[in-house]
Amino acid sequence: MQTLNDEVKNLYGGNVRVRVSGIYIVQDQVLLVNHSLYGKEQPFWSPPGGGILFGETAVEALTREVREETGLEAEIGDFLFVNEHVRPPLHAIELFFGIKSVRGKISKGADPEISPANQIIEDVQFLRLEEIRSFPPGAYHSIFSRVQSLEELFRLDKFLSQLETLI
Repeated sequence: MQTLNDEVKNLYGGNVRVRVSGIYIVQDQVLLVNHSLYGKEQPFWSPPGGGILFGETAVEALTREVREETGLEAEIGDFLFVNEHVRPPLHAIELFFGIKSVRGKISKGADPEISPANQIIEDVQFLRLEEIRSFPPGAYHSIFSRVQSLEELFRLDKFLSQLETLI
């Protein structure tokens, strides 16, 4: 059984969290961030994103999160879909947007809510769908299991729900 990072569990567990995430595709590769939510030996690759702060719009939050996680300045595009992720103790409503363009140099960022000793961002890369699917189950965001090509991410149903139970 996977054990969630204690600091992540204390910050986000037991509450419904509203998150934003961005899909940015270049030359059949998507921008992803590797989070060590369950320990450094268990990667979790997902599009850049994070929680919306009080008083922030979804677009402002996504712009900030992309900068914090990847070092890139993003121009946010259209709203794509909502994904509900329930994997106790985490529960998130994720608003996905397309990213039109980015400026700057890609770099591994940091999560300001998490202490320096417990940082969970391990890497930032552009990956092809085949590369993503070569990872073990649970090592990448569930949206990549719903598509046959990265372009299909822009045509998913407007509401996706995923309930996972830990065994």
